[in-house]
Amino acid sequence: MASDDNEVVTDLYPIFRIYRNGRVERFNEHFNVFYVPPSLEDPATGVSSKDVIISSHVSARLYLPKNINVPSNEKIPILVFYHGGGLVLGSAFFNKMHRFLNHLVSESNVICVSVEYRLAPENDLSILYEDCWTALQWVASHSEHENPNNSNKDSWLTSYGDFNRVFIAGDSAGGNIVYHMAMRAGRESLNGNVKILGSILACPYFLMPDKSLDMQGDGAYRLWINICPELESGLSAIDSPMINPLAEKAPSLSGLGCSRLFMAIAEKDVLVPREIMVRFVAGVKKSGWNGELEFFEVEGEEHCFFLEDPEAEKAKDLIKRFASFIQHK
Repeated sequence: MASDDNEVVTDLYPIFRIYRNGRVERFNEHFNVFYVPPSLEDPATGVSSKDVIISSHVSARLYLPKNINVPSNEKIPILVFYHGGGLVLGSAFFNKMHRFLNHLVSESNVICVSVEYRLAPENDLSILYEDCWTALQWVASHSEHENPNNSNKDSWLTSYGDFNRVFIAGDSAGGNIVYHMAMRAGRESLNGNVKILGSILACPYFLMPDKSLDMQGDGAYRLWINICPELESGLSAIDSPMINPLAEKAPSLSGLGCSRLFMAIAEKDVLVPREIMVRFVAGVKKSGWNGELEFFEVEGEEHCFFLEDPEAEKAKDLIKRFASFIQHK
């Protein structure tokens, strides 16, 4: 029986392996990512961070910029960030995400809530999206003053957060999540009737049929077919609205529940090719969505390059563009 437990039933190395007994093995070391603790004051940026529990399954790392002006009761934008990792990897508490967000928070002068959500394949994708919605609703709940004794409220958000300037952002799979959160916010109300002012999608994990692309040899596609929920007869994995915003069964992009959208892509992204990103942008424009769309392509860079070194020149430029979008400059 022990040997059966160690039998590999799904091998997607270097991403994950699933064993006969249900155990999932991830290979975070292959991507040089590992847990780092929050910091009272980041040496490079002065940003403070702390970890909070939102619910039994959802937690987050909060970031506060250094130059917050306490005496004047200054309110600053709120950024809810969803990490990438193909919906199967990554963490709000990993080194690369922590370093990147320290720089983004410092440049943007925002309070950031970096969400730790459950992952596939142990969990159905609907659970991941629900975790992310739970976190967004928790943030929005801080705008409600009727119950000031709510013990699950965080003082950084209540003291400094401007709930008229709430943004959501994510890289790769996190960009996919941002899309789904914005669509849901277009259908359902957030606590306190909070509105999402802007959404940032950085190299979002989308897939669409494209004759010019070799989907069968694409790593993002191979990952997706192993985690995609079962679809009705006649539909392929790539027809799922979870991964394809332009699928026949997908809701109209006119329902995006945000006022502004920033789409950032990398020219040499081989995981999510630019052709797919361009089609998404065109779909948003054609949908009749009544919002402001910004599109920016970084030349010569690969998928989510800004996480590898946020102090590299092109990464710094993109972070400045994110900050300008948030501050509406």
